Amino acid sequence: MAHARISANLPPDIDPTKAPIAFGRRALPKLNEELQSPELLTQQQALMALCDLVHDPEKVYQAIEIGFLGNLKTLLLHHDSIVRQKTTQILYIMAMHSVGRQGLIQNGIISALTELLDDPVDICRKNMHQIFEMMARLPEGAVGVLRAGLVPFLVLKLKAESEEIQKLILDTLSNCLRVEASEALATDAVTILKEKLTHSSVAIRSKAACVLLEIGTHPEGKIAVCEEVIPVLVSLLEDTDPEVQASAAGALMFATIRPQGRFSALDAEAIPPLLKLVAEETSKARLSAIKTLTMLAEVPQGRRTLLDHTDTFQQCLNDPSKAVKRAAEIAISVIKWKPFSRRDVS
Repeated sequence: MAHARISANLPPDIDPTKAPIAFGRRALPKLNEELQSPELLTQQQALMALCDLVHDPEKVYQAIEIGFLGNLKTLLLHHDSIVRQKTTQILYIMAMHSVGRQGLIQNGIISALTELLDDPVDICRKNMHQIFEMMARLPEGAVGVLRAGLVPFLVLKLKAESEEIQKLILDTLSNCLRVEASEALATDAVTILKEKLTHSSVAIRSKAACVLLEIGTHPEGKIAVCEEVIPVLVSLLEDTDPEVQASAAGALMFATIRPQGRFSALDAEAIPPLLKLVAEETSKARLSAIKTLTMLAEVPQGRRTLLDHTDTFQQCLNDPSKAVKRAAEIAISVIKWKPFSRRDVS
C-alpha cells in the first residue's frame, strides 16, 4: 500500500519561538487547555511547547498528573497530520522516561496507538513503532503490546513497511515473543521471518534471526523452526557479519534441542560451519556453536563426525570465559561417551 511521505519539518507558519505559549511562560495546566482548543494553530503550538517540556522527567510526571494523556489519546485521531506527528513524538519522548512508560501503560496508550497502524503519513507510523519498541523493552510493556493484540499486525507489517520501520518491528517482536509466541505462530510468523533471513540488510537479517531465537525458546516454536528454517540458519553461520552469525547460531541452538532439529541440522551440513565458529576465539557465536554441536553429538552420526575434531574443543578449555570452558568440557564428554556393555557392568 502506498503511503504519503510528508516531511518531519514543520510548516514555516509554525514557529514555537513566536508562539504565545512558548514553554517557561505558561504553566502545564494552560497548555492542557490549549490542546483542547478548536483552533488548529493553537493546538499545534501547544504541542510544540509540550514537546520541549517532556524531555524533563519531572514535567512528564506533572503532565501525567494533570491528565495530558487523555487529550493526547484524542489527538492521535486528529485529521491534521502535524498534530498526529507531534502527538506521537511527545509520547515517544515520554516513553524514554520510566515515569512516562508507566503512565502510557496505565492510560491505555498502547491500544490507542493501534489506530495509527495504517496512518498514511510515514513519520507518524515511525513514531508509533518507536513507542512500541521502547515500551516492549520492559516486561510490563511487552505484556501491554501482547494484550493489545498487536503481535499479528506487527508480523504482517513486516511485509509492507520500510526497512527503518521493519527494524523497529523486529526489535519489538523479539522482546514480546520472549514472553509469549502463540499469536505470532498463528500468524505464520516463521514463514515471514524466514524471508527476512535473506534480506539485503545486515540489521534485518540479524534481528530476524533474534526473533526466531525467541520463538525457539517456546515448545511450539521449536517445532515450527525445525520444520521450516534450519537450512537457512545454517547458511547464515557463514554470513559476513558477526552479529548475524551469532543470532543464527543462537536460533539454531534452540532448534536442535528437538531430535528432529538435530537431524535437520545434520542434513543441512551444519557441523563444518559450527566448528569454524568454535575455532574463532573472537567469534560472538562461539558459545552457541559449542552448545549446538554438543546436541548434534547426541546423534550417532554427529558423534562419529565430531570424534575427529575434539582438539577444537580442547582449545576452548583455556578460554577466559567460564561459560565457554564449561560448555567445551560438556561437549568433549558427550562426544567421547560410549554406551556401557555387559562386560563393563560385570
